[in-house]
Amino acid sequence: MAQPQISTKKQQELQVQYTNYKNNLQQLAQKIGDVEQETEEHKLVLETLDPLDQGRKCFRMVNGVLLELTVKDVIPALRTNSEGLKKVLDELVKQYKNQQSDMEKWKSKKTGIADFAVEN
Repeated sequence: MAQPQISTKKQQELQVQYTNYKNNLQQLAQKIGDVEQETEEHKLVLETLDPLDQGRKCFRMVNGVLLELTVKDVIPALRTNSEGLKKVLDELVKQYKNQQSDMEKWKSKKTGIADFAVEN
């Protein structure tokens, strides 16, 4: 059975919706990448500081201000930040999967979307 022809206006509406879904997914993927990179940086710093003497001086940037602290003072704050980043990352991944699932549901409901998506 042949699919009915979709009007030009309807095609444009579908294209806008599809583009919005794709843009939202790209934005989430970018945020995920940024948070993953920051998490890796925290991990690297923690691995570097852990074996050091707890009284050794180190520097930490907080809101654009460089602070002179000790390793003992910095490690707990870094661990807290790292744990927070992991939670944020988990939430972003959930949002990405939900958005992707919503897009797949939307595509399956719309006539001719599979063909449209392949063309773009």
